[in-house]
Amino acid sequence: MYLMYIDESGDIGLNNSPTRYFILTGLVIHEQRWRTTLHSVITLRQQLKQNYGLKLREEIHAAHLIQKPGNLSRINKSLRLRILRDVVQHMATLPDIDLFNVVVDKQGKPQGYDVFENAWTALIQRFENTIQHKNFRNSRLNTVDNGILVPDDTDVTKLKNLVRKMRYYNPIPSQTGNGYRNLNLNFVIEDPVHRKSDHSYFIQLCDVSSYLLKQNLEPCQYVKKKGGKNYFTLLNPILNQHVCNNRNNPTLGTVYL
Repeated sequence: MYLMYIDESGDIGLNNSPTRYFILTGLVIHEQRWRTTLHSVITLRQQLKQNYGLKLREEIHAAHLIQKPGNLSRINKSLRLRILRDVVQHMATLPDIDLFNVVVDKQGKPQGYDVFENAWTALIQRFENTIQHKNFRNSRLNTVDNGILVPDDTDVTKLKNLVRKMRYYNPIPSQTGNGYRNLNLNFVIEDPVHRKSDHSYFIQLCDVSSYLLKQNLEPCQYVKKKGGKNYFTLLNPILNQHVCNNRNNPTLGTVYL
């Protein structure tokens, strides 16, 4: 069984939105490698506590860490950015996770374009396809696998209804340009199992990755000044390139809509 932890960056609004991009990041791990990976992440958190005073129970919420740190303001801002760098450097060494993203560029989208539905549909379909074609790490070692979605709190009802619909009706444009194919979900099972980010280290890793991808595309002044714009590229070793057929894609492991 593959678990895909998911978090987002940006908002789904088209009009008067403060952000140009809406981003979903999925972190995929097989159940058989879940425990060893968790232990490695706990080791990372212990190192962050030792080096920066970040307690194990304190949530890493990347945007707040830089802009609205609250109690974490006790840690110097430059060190808070360094925490994000240390997180992705550690993630890049994990041997059993895959990372991929969906980016919606809201600029130029027509009125009525559903950012939420289009982004989630693309993410779920890529998860389905990659399981089916055994293109996740070490997937050739497994016989038959399914997958389950583990997102942060989002629009629970809308996402549940979308997944249920995709099990029976999921039209995908044909690569030949002739109409659509109905590619029902066969490998993604159950309704999404939502987790609060402060209770899941894996959701927090997604949050950091999603935030740094957004900063790569649209950096804030502080991150750009401090060289954090390119922190996302540190994740290249674990970005799954099979999710996107476009070889000219500007960012590895990323689907652009």
